[in-house]
Amino acid sequence: MDIALVVSDVDGTLVTDDKRLTRATIDAARRLGAAGIGFTLASSRPPVGLRSLAESLDLRLPMGAFNGSTVCAPDLRPISERLIPEAVAREAAARLDAAGIDMWVFADGAWNLRDAQAPYTDLERRTLQTDPTVMPDLSPLLGRAAKIVGVSRDHSGLARLEATLAAELDGRAAVHCSQPYYLDVTPPGIDKGSFVADLGRQLGLPRQRIATLGDAANDIALFRESGLSIAMGNAAATVQRAASAVTLGNNEDGFARAINRFVFGDT
Repeated sequence: MDIALVVSDVDGTLVTDDKRLTRATIDAARRLGAAGIGFTLASSRPPVGLRSLAESLDLRLPMGAFNGSTVCAPDLRPISERLIPEAVAREAAARLDAAGIDMWVFADGAWNLRDAQAPYTDLERRTLQTDPTVMPDLSPLLGRAAKIVGVSRDHSGLARLEATLAAELDGRAAVHCSQPYYLDVTPPGIDKGSFVADLGRQLGLPRQRIATLGDAANDIALFRESGLSIAMGNAAATVQRAASAVTLGNNEDGFARAINRFVFGDT
């Protein structure tokens, strides 16, 4: 396929489980650039969590943060931002509190939480390469929240909450587990797929010339807007079935394998 643009998810796809870019991944990204093929990221991360990746991979195109609802340049200059409607944000926060789920609120460019020692905060520090802002009361931020995250070690319980909260907020917010331990609430009507579609239009590219890579349920929207969709080997079966190809896992240089095999045709 004559691919002109590649858009990749980050966690579970581009980086290893310990949040590293491997040498093979960096080389594959640079191969895209040398061939004149555009490359960028669509992630549930906030913009600050994409900074080091943009620098390491020498990205030149806009990136989609918060599942595409915030678009920023590689130097993190804001291009566009959508927020969760305040009433919806307050409803989601109340639902998480009622379920006893720890909550993070991303607002005003910061990662805000109530307990800096709560589960997965150390992981998120390493992922974002920044520290959280601790606030005993997050409610003042709910009028300007770009993303709300429910965080729990009870993965099955979080998956059940994903289904019920998505039904309760149907059409008023996007609700997806970006990881088994993170339940993301983001603005309605926008997802990774809409980011890819908008970028394709800006670049004058038909979807047939776009390739996407992902591993999670929120990446299926990404797949729908591309001619070549590649699921990671570590993706769930439902995600793999939604893709046109499957590569190795993210800890096995699956991204590099996908670029070299499916974009460049290496055997």
